[in-house]
Amino acid sequence: MEPITIRDGRIDDIPVITAIYADAVSNGTASWELEPPSTGEMQRRFEALVSDGYPYLVATRGEDLLGYAYAGAYRPRPAYRSTVEDSIYLSRQAQGLGIGRALLSALIAACEARGFRQMVAVIGDGNGASVASRRLHEQAGFALIGIARAVGYKHGRWLDQMLMQKEIGDGSRTAPRLNSPR
Repeated sequence: MEPITIRDGRIDDIPVITAIYADAVSNGTASWELEPPSTGEMQRRFEALVSDGYPYLVATRGEDLLGYAYAGAYRPRPAYRSTVEDSIYLSRQAQGLGIGRALLSALIAACEARGFRQMVAVIGDGNGASVASRRLHEQAGFALIGIARAVGYKHGRWLDQMLMQKEIGDGSRTAPRLNSPR
């Protein structure tokens, strides 16, 4: 069996990324979108993140794209410029194989290299269907910082939202760069 490779995402990855995300939107609680976005919308989101200097990674085995991860702004105001939010999505056949762990590890390293200081995971239904995401982040050193109860409604039920956080790089020990690291 070929090894898993983590690399930067490319425009030609967008159709598979769109299909992976569409499954997550339609069948899961990791995303709170109710309708899967189009390939064009996913490409727009990809280009916006990459042009702003955020990492966008994919996991492949041979020619097969198995999952992807990216970081984006945690909040839009300038004081948050050193904090990112991570997102990880895997195809069904890639779940439970350690690919999420490989993507998250590479994403943390890419964010640290760009000068980001904090990473926040916003986990949809972290006490329910997304418990694997909670465990993944715990294993990567994220700490639970809060649970917002019943703040989303999807698939006919109320969902909690879990927040987890990890310091990266110098964390809060030194001031961030004066300019945005992006």
